[in-house]
This record gives sequence, structure tokens and C-alpha cells, in this order.
Amino acid sequence: MDTAKTVIYTLIFVILAAVAGGLIFIYSGAFDVSARWEDGPLVKWAVVTTRERSIEVRKEGIKVPANLDDPKVVMAGFKHYREMCVECHRAPGLKGSETSKGLNPKPPNFGDLKEEDVDPAEFFWIIKNGIRMTAMPAWGVTHSDDKIWAMVAFLKKLPGMTPAQFKAMDEKAGPDTDHDETPGEAHEHEHSH
Repeated sequence: MDTAKTVIYTLIFVILAAVAGGLIFIYSGAFDVSARWEDGPLVKWAVVTTRERSIEVRKEGIKVPANLDDPKVVMAGFKHYREMCVECHRAPGLKGSETSKGLNPKPPNFGDLKEEDVDPAEFFWIIKNGIRMTAMPAWGVTHSDDKIWAMVAFLKKLPGMTPAQFKAMDEKAGPDTDHDETPGEAHEHEHSH
């Protein structure tokens, strides 16, 4: 048998062995999918690196609107954040909720967000598309880009916000409603969170 055939047969055997080993591992149930246990360093590295690279590649080309500093847009984003995000991502002065404590991986606490952590294109992509196996929903299924950009506008203002400032915004925003509008967007009759 010549060398080329030996290399090809060896390569085929290695691929089939890897596929068989992977299937045995999957069907054995050996991997614990429970949210109660932390992943080991290798699994954590693989998951985090895969997530970060995936987002980095997909956020390219997203155009950040110029109106993210508009107070009306920021307030609309605050209302959406308060209704949909605080339970998991918290707010200044709020500790982990029962929901956020039970998630694995732990959602970032945006009450501790720093200015350098806010990449508008990245946040837009994540909010719109969600992240599999993290409990981060794809809000783009139920929310327009304008509403998602409003949330990003608020997140840009969140770093350094004190609990008193967050409370003042909450009081200014008024009670939660199901029919709030984001500036630049027509009123929607069906709005759910």
C-alpha cells in the first residue's frame, strides 16, 4: 500500500473514531447540564471564547445611531431595561435576585457596569439576538431595532449611576406600562415583555 492511501485511511479512521467517541460521550449522559454546578476551566474557556468570538464577528458592520444621547431615547431605554432586564442584570445598589442567583453562567451585574464595558454595537447584537444556553433571550423577536437601541442608550448612561440616580429615573419614568413608545417609532398596539 502506498503512503497516500495509508494517510487517507488513517485520517478516515481518526475522524470516525472521534465521531464515535463524541456520540458515546453525548449518549452516556456523563456531561452534567445542571445549572447548579460550575463548569471546569476547559469548558468555561471554550464556551466564553466561542461566545466572544461569535459576537465579535457578527457585530461588525452594525451602524450605531447618532441619537443615543437623546434624553427621550435614554428614558425609553430605561423603561425597557426596568421591565425586562433588572431581574437578571440588576441595577445600581441591587444585589442578585433569586432568578439571577440560579442562572449559570451568571448574568453580568449591570449595576457594576463600567464605561469601557459598553460597546453599543455589541450590546445591540446581544440584546437583539440573545445568547444560547445563557438564559439571555433574543429580544429582536418581539422588539424593534429602535427599542433595542433605546436600551443600549440607557446602558451607555448606566456606568457610574448611583442607586439614588436610578431611583430618581424610576420615579420620573412612572409606573410600568405595556404601551410605551420609543422615540422615532410608531405606536405598537401589541407590546409584551
